[in-house]
Amino acid sequence: MHGVLSGASPAAIGVMSVFTEAELEYLAGGQQLGRIATVGADGTPHVVPVAWIYNAARDTIDVGGHELERSKKFRDVARTGRVAIVIDDLASRDPWRPRGIEIRGRGEAIALPTPLIRIHAERIVSWGIERAPGARTVAR
Repeated sequence: MHGVLSGASPAAIGVMSVFTEAELEYLAGGQQLGRIATVGADGTPHVVPVAWIYNAARDTIDVGGHELERSKKFRDVARTGRVAIVIDDLASRDPWRPRGIEIRGRGEAIALPTPLIRIHAERIVSWGIERAPGARTVAR
């Protein structure tokens, strides 16, 4: 999996995206690695690096990986239905310019036909992508 838009943009297929145009451009910009956060059965946070894609048809972030269905993150999402992901990088080291997007929301642990974790955004926090940092709750 990689961070390239899959298929047409939401606007092109008549779907209103929860992401701003600048955020969609960032998600299409070649980022391939993110960090997904889940919560274990005992309440312990769990954060691991993952590969992801933006699914334009569903306006979601889809996470995959080797033997994903056997992983703790997959079990956590299946149990709680909650997940967050951070996708970030450095636009510049000098001057220091971090940028990224945090997406929190409802998660689906989908086993078949290809195992994946689908993230439906409910809260989006971005920095370094638009003129000012932004945080918003989105309605689905």
